[in-house]
Amino acid sequence: MARWACGLTLAAAVATGHADTVDTSPLNRAPEVRAAFDRFYLMDYDGAITRFEAIAAAHPQDPIATDYVLDAVLFRELFRLDLLDTTFYANDGFLTGKHTVMEDPKVRDQVKTLSDKAIEQANNALKTNPNDVNALFARGWARSLEATYLAMVERGFGAGMKLALGAKNDHEQALKLDPNYVDAKMVVGIYQYVVGALPFAFKILVGFAGIHGSKTTGMTMLHDSGSRGVITSVESRTAMTLFLRREAKYGEAYGMVKGLADEYPRDFLFCLEEANLLKDAGDGQKAIAQYRVVIADAKRPGYFPESHLELAYFGLGDTLRGQKMYPDAVQAYQEAAGMPTTSLELKRRSLLEAGMIYDLMNQHDRAKQEYQAVIDAGSESVQADQARKYERSAYTGH
Repeated sequence: MARWACGLTLAAAVATGHADTVDTSPLNRAPEVRAAFDRFYLMDYDGAITRFEAIAAAHPQDPIATDYVLDAVLFRELFRLDLLDTTFYANDGFLTGKHTVMEDPKVRDQVKTLSDKAIEQANNALKTNPNDVNALFARGWARSLEATYLAMVERGFGAGMKLALGAKNDHEQALKLDPNYVDAKMVVGIYQYVVGALPFAFKILVGFAGIHGSKTTGMTMLHDSGSRGVITSVESRTAMTLFLRREAKYGEAYGMVKGLADEYPRDFLFCLEEANLLKDAGDGQKAIAQYRVVIADAKRPGYFPESHLELAYFGLGDTLRGQKMYPDAVQAYQEAAGMPTTSLELKRRSLLEAGMIYDLMNQHDRAKQEYQAVIDAGSESVQADQARKYERSAYTGH
């Protein structure tokens, strides 16, 4: 599911007018490529990678084929690390907040190796033909994907922005040479939006105080790549959903993600996002129902090729708490904490929420058990500091 996270690091230009023709690399239209992307959008990352690797082996000089593998490897890792949880990006807290992840050095090296390979392949093609639009697109895509890894996993925002700037330049040049190369509008549009939305203080922090973007221009370009892109349609619509959620345009965002979920009903994150948006819009009862549908589907053997059920339980807990259904909320948070795929951070957050709700039910002894479990799961964490505070003085809701 490429994805919620691409939006953090990519590139900028002026939207061009619509055209009937959409140009792209012939490989992007090949049936075996479309079949591999279908697995990717079902979040069957292993199945997608196997197919993409076979395509890359059959096209050893084509940087776009290498990019396919890089794309799937990256997003499999982001999902493993819970970095595709859109709630994390729904405000600017992700820029300065702490979000500890356990980076896998092997995957880090694989991402770097694949990115370097795609860039080298593209550079070789550009030496022969400096106006090779497919090579420019492939090089920019590789740079944008590596930038995503740097920003989201390593939180190297400065290094990520430098790579994103290179991606932007490549895709701007591709659009200058061929305005009908619609897929290039995604990276450009995301960059425009993100740079236009970044707080000025953060731009100074990462050394990019002079850069500028436009959220309006970005969304216009994303609408075009979302409606006409060959390999960026799903990703563009996903990015728009995230941006609309950040702007509290929940109705528009819900309509977009509902379309994605209808198109890919076995994509766990699209289905989960339906519930998240209903929750954010204040439609608590519908959100509760949707979270329970996602949970029930996730328990059906093989229905979702990949899922992190803890994200659904945590969202359900938040919604039940908002409806003052406290016993059910505690149960949901405890389920979230106990899932085998739950990260330590989400486990602590879930246990802390359970404790706070016990306090709201005037059950401080039970609350203290949850607070102690938070501390045991990471005594130096922000959540542990809060747990110690509430152990001493019960949480009152203020």
